Amino acid sequence: MATRWWRVVRAAAVAGAVALVVAGCSGGTDPGGRGSVTLLTHSSFAASPDVLAEFTARTGYEVRLVQPGDAGLALNEAILRKDAPVADVFFGIDNTFLTRAFDAGIFEPYAPPGLDLDPGVPADPQQRVTPIDRGDVCIDYDKEYFDQPGRPPAPTSFASLVDPRYEGLTVVENPATSSPGLAFLLATIAAQGDPGWKDYWRQLRANGVRVVDDWTAAYQTDFTAGGGPGDRPIVVSYGSSPPADVVYSDPPRAEPRVGVVESTCFRQYEYAGVLRGAKNQAGAKALVDFLASARFQSDMPLQMFVDPVVAGAEVPAEYRRWAVAPERPLTMTPEQIGANREEWVKEWSDIVVR
Repeated sequence: MATRWWRVVRAAAVAGAVALVVAGCSGGTDPGGRGSVTLLTHSSFAASPDVLAEFTARTGYEVRLVQPGDAGLALNEAILRKDAPVADVFFGIDNTFLTRAFDAGIFEPYAPPGLDLDPGVPADPQQRVTPIDRGDVCIDYDKEYFDQPGRPPAPTSFASLVDPRYEGLTVVENPATSSPGLAFLLATIAAQGDPGWKDYWRQLRANGVRVVDDWTAAYQTDFTAGGGPGDRPIVVSYGSSPPADVVYSDPPRAEPRVGVVESTCFRQYEYAGVLRGAKNQAGAKALVDFLASARFQSDMPLQMFVDPVVAGAEVPAEYRRWAVAPERPLTMTPEQIGANREEWVKEWSDIVVR
């Protein structure tokens, strides 16, 4: 049975670094010249203890975390508290919500000096945020389930999910409450067009799709290969689920049980930025520099199961071997998403939740 790897990664990182990383309030300095810098982030943020210790050794700043929940909740916290920010840096906002942050004016422009991004990584020309990682939200499936006699073949496309042979087999996240849920909605819009995506969701609903609030409920509870009592062998998750399934499997397995439907993947980028009004501006800039450094970036693949975006970062072999990186992921510009996001979610709700 697969270990609940996202929680394992986070718990291990936080427990091992308890002297360095604590839930806390805004950063400052102490009379001895040491200090703290506060990072507002989602609940899946994780880093190796020695990596965080290296940041403290380099800069004198201890990292304190504020983690209100998923990325959407963290963004809401940043916007609601923008006149008295609870942190110095915000990490974890992705391209699906980027325009909300820009419209709210929560960031102070800053860019790490000498930043060398991989080709194609979208940077903000106004330098309000810095790209930190890349990932893909995709349809995942339980390979062992579909290998059983008498069952349909593993899904291969969006069309599989509305095929009557797959009735009652899929669980997805609500785009109104979940970042991967929103990314999957955007994937269907990018792939099916308008109004085709609406017809597609009507077919999904008729074919018994289950909608839950977040990734944890979908993957760890309802997915048959997620470690819980799941009854759904198809789930919206990530292209990096296979390496996580191997690395954190219990008992250990040599190959992933989880497969990925590459044609359904939607590309996400996560960003970090200095919060406007941050109490520790110097520490905030130092932390953004570190998040964009090859040292931190090389740690991310087996901590948060995302891809680095800076030149010189090293990707562990087990991650590189099993992670699915689609050659032509589905995409949208943040501007297109921002102009339509609320209306698309409302239309989705009218179709699926009614």
